[in-house]
Amino acid sequence: MTSGTPTSSARAVTLEQPTLGAACEAIADALEREALVTVFGRCTVDYEGRASSTLEAGDRHVMLKPDGAALVHTDEGQQPVNWQPPGCTHDVFCDRTADDVDANGAETLVLESRRPTPDERLCVRFQDVLQVSAFSGTDENELTLSGTEEDLRQRILEEPTLLEAGFRPLATERETAAGAVDIYGEDAAGRTVVVELKRRRVGPDAVGQLRRYVDALERDLHADADVRGILVAPSVTDRADRLLVDHGLEFVSLEPTSE
Repeated sequence: MTSGTPTSSARAVTLEQPTLGAACEAIADALEREALVTVFGRCTVDYEGRASSTLEAGDRHVMLKPDGAALVHTDEGQQPVNWQPPGCTHDVFCDRTADDVDANGAETLVLESRRPTPDERLCVRFQDVLQVSAFSGTDENELTLSGTEEDLRQRILEEPTLLEAGFRPLATERETAAGAVDIYGEDAAGRTVVVELKRRRVGPDAVGQLRRYVDALERDLHADADVRGILVAPSVTDRADRLLVDHGLEFVSLEPTSE
């Protein structure tokens, strides 16, 4: 099934509930055309390289980009659960070898993304494919950002009371074992404050990131240190709000710009 009305040379092709053989042919053709490919279905995911990881069977969305990037998404969060960077080589095949069949001996569709340096391999095995789409087009424009996290940081540094009365910023990009903290400071009572900035509405991923920063600083500082974690963003999802409460973290609603 072909969908969409082409503008210039843009082209979109979609197969719904294809056989594995038909999906394999469509993906192979799309890769040959250097199209962007997305596949949704039941799959397992294995990674081998600098480390190793395995995801058991689940419903996932896989994207293969013409520049060699590969992304594996679940139904939660904005970050992929596994990925490969640009520069990888994509391959697709469908067979019944010992490594590429499911527990029942059924045929599987295999997507591979290989990176030569360092040597890495992401392998996705689909038992069922519900949809395959391939998109061909061009985009010569670069993203123009307004209201960045840096704008949000500058608002707080210039007017710390936007966070809360008595807040005193001490450093930006303070390194911890979990990564760099956006703003590191103290509250009116002298307690350490970790501030994580997000320019848009955020979900559980941002809460987890803030929690890791707080945990890392509690390990770095003296044993009785009281570390507060504050997430700053325009808004949060309901699930993120519940996680903030569960972890004893705080939220301040603030836009990157005052407009």
